[in-house]
Amino acid sequence: MSDELDLLYTDVEESVRDSVRALLAKRCTPDRVTAVYDGDRTGLDELWRALSTDLGLAGLLVPEDLGGAGASAREVSVVLEELGRFAAPVPFLTSAVVATTALLEAGAADRLGELAAGERTAALAVPLSTVPGRAVPAVTVHDGVLRGTVTAVAGALEADLLLVPVQGDGGLELHEVPADAARITPVTSLDMTRQIADVELAGAASRPVADAGAAERAIGRALETGAALLASEQLGVAQWCLDSTVEYLKIRRQFGRIVGGFQALKHRLADLYVAVESARAAARYAAAAVAADDPDRSVAASVAQAYCADAAVLAAEECVQLHGGVGMTWEHPAHLYLKRAKADQLAFGTPGAHRARLAGLVDLPAA
Repeated sequence: MSDELDLLYTDVEESVRDSVRALLAKRCTPDRVTAVYDGDRTGLDELWRALSTDLGLAGLLVPEDLGGAGASAREVSVVLEELGRFAAPVPFLTSAVVATTALLEAGAADRLGELAAGERTAALAVPLSTVPGRAVPAVTVHDGVLRGTVTAVAGALEADLLLVPVQGDGGLELHEVPADAARITPVTSLDMTRQIADVELAGAASRPVADAGAAERAIGRALETGAALLASEQLGVAQWCLDSTVEYLKIRRQFGRIVGGFQALKHRLADLYVAVESARAAARYAAAAVAADDPDRSVAASVAQAYCADAAVLAAEECVQLHGGVGMTWEHPAHLYLKRAKADQLAFGTPGAHRARLAGLVDLPAA
């Protein structure tokens, strides 16, 4: 663990947070997010446009000379905290983080300007549950066209461009395919604010983005960055759950007194506070390590996912339970955060998968 990485929020990061939170408070209310589960996705394109174009968030990771903001993973992590706090149904993680990182590593500068400007959205066509460092499913190429199916792809429904791993003659390659050239079938998902889809490529033409060697490196770095920064979204989910539960228990009365005064509930909230603050430390270290390209970045990413995924689920479960009957209703937003937390727990590898990855990274022998 590097002693040189500063985990404190900078003034710039807090300014980014304030801007994102102000926009989401107006345009991403709980009732608007809940409506997504009823199939009402009106206004989501406008929300993404406001975030990606008006605030310029789509280009945070893109260098200035390529049309982006030239920011780092630290600023991105703050954005993801706020998106988690609002359970926002936007493709920021899949496009502005994962796909953008893959293109950066592949050196595909011609597409980065379009993504940074919010003109197009991209998705890496791998299952959302893919663990960094492990083999990814790849389609095949015959006579210059792609054939195959990739299941459970996040961000495919919103994407204009798909980045598809392809098994070529010389090894794994990365190709770009227009989304309208693929058959994209929505899958009913636990978290409909990040709905997954199956992508079928039946004769779609493509353009190579990275050849063998470079493609494997680009995909691996994209998945690892996604895992590291997903921890910040999980932190945002957990923080909302803690804050809303504390506020509710301050006003809920039972047996003639405020229930927040019961010692048993105080203990549970204290334990949850410790879990959330520990998640903050893990998420911030992962973001700082990615931003600095620290040698410890792989370890930091897996530590963050191994801890933050479970912490977010715990916070969401406590939120539902401690809100009592109202927490079980469709009208209360607690269910949005429980679904997001449970879905995120599987994204980019389960906590167990990351603990197994950590064992290899730190040369821990099997028992």
